[in-house]
Amino acid sequence: MTEMNQNLCALRVLSRGSVELSDMMAGSYANKALFKSNLVSRKSKLKLYWPVIRPIVVYGCETWVCKENIQKLSVFERKILRKIFGPTKEWRIKTNKELDELIKHRNIINYVKAQRLSSFGHTNRMPKTSIVKRLHKWKPFTGKPAGRPKSRWDDDVRNDLKKMKLVKWAEQVQDHSKWKGIVEKAKAQSCSATEEEEDGRQLQHFL
Repeated sequence: MTEMNQNLCALRVLSRGSVELSDMMAGSYANKALFKSNLVSRKSKLKLYWPVIRPIVVYGCETWVCKENIQKLSVFERKILRKIFGPTKEWRIKTNKELDELIKHRNIINYVKAQRLSSFGHTNRMPKTSIVKRLHKWKPFTGKPAGRPKSRWDDDVRNDLKKMKLVKWAEQVQDHSKWKGIVEKAKAQSCSATEEEEDGRQLQHFL
């Protein structure tokens, strides 16, 4: 267990803004034998990955501004899941769709989106005098630079809400219990192949 903790600490470099696949895989390589072992149940392996390894990889994702692509995070997760679930009965490597169905769409991309929605709801429920709320609503007085505007955190969250077809989110966000249900729904949201490709082009870790 000590060796596992030491290797997982290497993943904390992600909090400095560097998402390298080799850094992400540090913890999984340390536990490669455990993930592939037939002596450990799949349920126990998922309990190691979901609450221990994945939160470290996406540390601080509530504030991430997604920009280009999130393929590295998807590759990282799928490599671990393929070790956990193994091949099919025909000794064929499981496809991405099959893996997503096995975990009931609770993949790392949906986890990041859900965490941002949770933070978005918390911010909107704050009183208007709150410093966080004032900074969130603040708009700069200077003019915009030439060229395409940069993707903002608020734009990403609103885009996620649009994909979930939430029109009256302004009313729902004020109800903590209802918003909590929306966040849970986002964690297991399935998307079409077109949306997955779009997410792959648009999403990236925080700057």
